[in-house]
Amino acid sequence: MSSLLIEGGHRLEGRVSVEGNKNAALPLLAACLLTEQECVLRNVPRIGDVEVMARLLLDIGAEVEGIGTTTLRVRTPSIRTTSPDRSLVGRLRGSVLLLGPLLARAGRAHIAPPGGDFPARRSISTHLAALMALGAHDDGGPDHALHAPDGLKPASMYLEEASVTGTETALLAAASAVGLSEIRNAATEPHVVELCEFLVKMGVGISGIGSAKLQVEGVGKLNGGSHCLGGDYIEAGSWAVVAAITGGEIAIEGARNEDIEVVASVLKRMNVECGMNDGVFEVRPSKPKAIRRITTGLWPAFPSDLVSLVTVLATQSEGRTLVHDWMYELRLFALEQMSGMGADLFLADAHRIIVTGPTRLRGGRILDSRDLRSGMSLIAAGLAADGQTRVAPLETVERGYSNVVQRLLSLGARVAKVE
Repeated sequence: MSSLLIEGGHRLEGRVSVEGNKNAALPLLAACLLTEQECVLRNVPRIGDVEVMARLLLDIGAEVEGIGTTTLRVRTPSIRTTSPDRSLVGRLRGSVLLLGPLLARAGRAHIAPPGGDFPARRSISTHLAALMALGAHDDGGPDHALHAPDGLKPASMYLEEASVTGTETALLAAASAVGLSEIRNAATEPHVVELCEFLVKMGVGISGIGSAKLQVEGVGKLNGGSHCLGGDYIEAGSWAVVAAITGGEIAIEGARNEDIEVVASVLKRMNVECGMNDGVFEVRPSKPKAIRRITTGLWPAFPSDLVSLVTVLATQSEGRTLVHDWMYELRLFALEQMSGMGADLFLADAHRIIVTGPTRLRGGRILDSRDLRSGMSLIAAGLAADGQTRVAPLETVERGYSNVVQRLLSLGARVAKVE
């Protein structure tokens, strides 16, 4: 286990490029299992979660070339096991995406409870309901074991929750169910759109892409395909907050304007000077101000994945802000650690936190990065604080941010990785 030692109080300046969308990479890798032919994914983020997913594919029987690079080539001539490695499954929430392809290719799927952030509080009931609507049967037990004795069949379904991975699970299964399926109350995030576009390249007919109602014309045999991932707007938003919280100036390459605008809208309301200029998202030195409320929501509302970071920014903004993440419990709890750094925080409940700023943050503490996003948020807090701060384990942050130490150093941060 390693930690990041941070000497705060320095402005960050420079240019940084984001890689492909983490939340798109995992379902696209799962989709590669649907065909025997080769699939090629480009601009893949070089992060821990992608490596775990790639190793799960290897365990299942796929041939994967390029692990650790931005181009992955995947070919799955046969399925070796329908019960992927429990230890790998336990490290990755996205492992639930393997259920549909395994049922499609082998008629069976058996995975342990998926890991990732807050695994005990994040249900996969939407995923299971979608699979059973398509003809799968639940074998029961503590694990997730399903079988489809007669193969997957097309179905019309309404998702009780507009879950991103639930929608992706339904898409992956419906792609191989010969005939027309309809998915209503589907998630519409950019990464769901990317999965749809990739499945179309593989020969699946999909209409309504980008809307809450998807019609999927499943085919019995999918082709191979290639896809270049769009830039990760959550990562871009993270670097934008890092710039704003340190009073710095950072140019961020790789994010699409239509994705980053949901983040830019809130930052501009907080008086952060930012905007897209010739395909580059620029953040300039600013004096952030509080806004009455920041509320997360389904796309295209402000994303829950950035709520922790914007809460840290609120500690350096003039006035009082209520941050409300109604989507997930526990995400805000890790930020209570900043009270010991001098932050003025009041945790109203599991979903709401009231922040009063600006406050001068003090270092000298060891902060626990309990989940991926709060880990990056605590790094941002350390960058803004006086003195030294240690954030651990760094591996939690590296699950979703590639080369984070090197990129911080390139922007002028004074940080060091400590084993």
